[in-house]
Amino acid sequence: MGDKTQGQAAIKPVAPTSMASQRLAYIDWMRGLACLLMFQTHCYDSWLSPEARSGALYHWSQLLGTAPAPIFLFLCGVSFALVTERLWEKGTERDVIARQTIWRGFEIYLAGVLFRVQEYVLGYPKAPWTDLLRVDVLNILGIAMMLMGLVCWLATSQRLAVSRRTSIFSAIVLATVAAMVTPVLYTTHRLQFLPWPIESYIDGVHTFNAPQPWLFPIFPWIAFAFAGLAAGFFLFTEFAQRDERIAFVLIGAAGVLSCALAIVFDKAPVSLYAVYDYWHTSPQFLLLRTGIMLLIMFASYAWCQWGLAQSGFSPTIQLGKTSLLVYWVHIEFVYGRLSILPKRQCSIGKATLGLGGIFVAMLILSILRTNWKQRKRESARAVSAIAQQVKQPA
Repeated sequence: MGDKTQGQAAIKPVAPTSMASQRLAYIDWMRGLACLLMFQTHCYDSWLSPEARSGALYHWSQLLGTAPAPIFLFLCGVSFALVTERLWEKGTERDVIARQTIWRGFEIYLAGVLFRVQEYVLGYPKAPWTDLLRVDVLNILGIAMMLMGLVCWLATSQRLAVSRRTSIFSAIVLATVAAMVTPVLYTTHRLQFLPWPIESYIDGVHTFNAPQPWLFPIFPWIAFAFAGLAAGFFLFTEFAQRDERIAFVLIGAAGVLSCALAIVFDKAPVSLYAVYDYWHTSPQFLLLRTGIMLLIMFASYAWCQWGLAQSGFSPTIQLGKTSLLVYWVHIEFVYGRLSILPKRQCSIGKATLGLGGIFVAMLILSILRTNWKQRKRESARAVSAIAQQVKQPA
């Protein structure tokens, strides 16, 4: 990745804003909200009996369960922008930034592969070997990070403001393209000549004859990450840094506008596609969900700034700090052999008690993980301080 004429060191460092200098509570809170929605969806889906699934609670539970994956991908884009901005501000070379961010994405992708291997081993011999090749949310998170790393590398200029604007424009264009091509890739122009494990990364077909809505292929899911990338870079524009409150109000307004446009486009008398599936592949539904992500982002910021989110210990923020860990662990205790309740045999009351147990257990695990990381950092600082003292002349 070596365009030596455009070294990132040429970018002048700027003073980091309050957003860049500390962990962003609203991002952790929003990610923690996704964890809570994920817990309730998975628990009720795994444990409720067929009779209990006929009521309104199960319906709304599954509807809310459509939010976590877009939230995780959207925040992946936001966080990616923040990390890239911090590296730009330090004057880090563009090739170094690309290597670091793309490698991190590859690590997440490998974590997704490892997760599938774990689930297959724990589910053996009932689990089919094809589950090893299933496209899951960790896979697409890793791929999204690698693609965003490439986009930011290509967008990097000698001027920080130009790099930011180019990245915002590129992210919006790529999100739009991903949304627009999804319907045809799922229907009239499916890439059926590809082996199913590869095609599944395009349309989520897996081993079936048609794309499956419960999988996470590149299209359309990558669009949420690029939308988050654009939002993240917007927060570092000179305008947003002058008054971040106004910037977040505009993000909320953009969310309202996105939802309104999605409704208008859906009711338009002309359709661009031979096959129109609003709930699974339409650009209109993706635009609506992107608008909802922007509204949740604004609401999370407002709650953390002016609400009670940071008035004391926040379980939601705590879970958001370790979302990958609690996602990984809770699956086995809900869907796997270690399920704490019998699957598809529970009443609403019993499943709700189990949900409470999962929440408490994952919160404790999250706290232990955070405390361990804090002690590790403190030990490293202590060792560094001792080393510096030893090096000083007597």
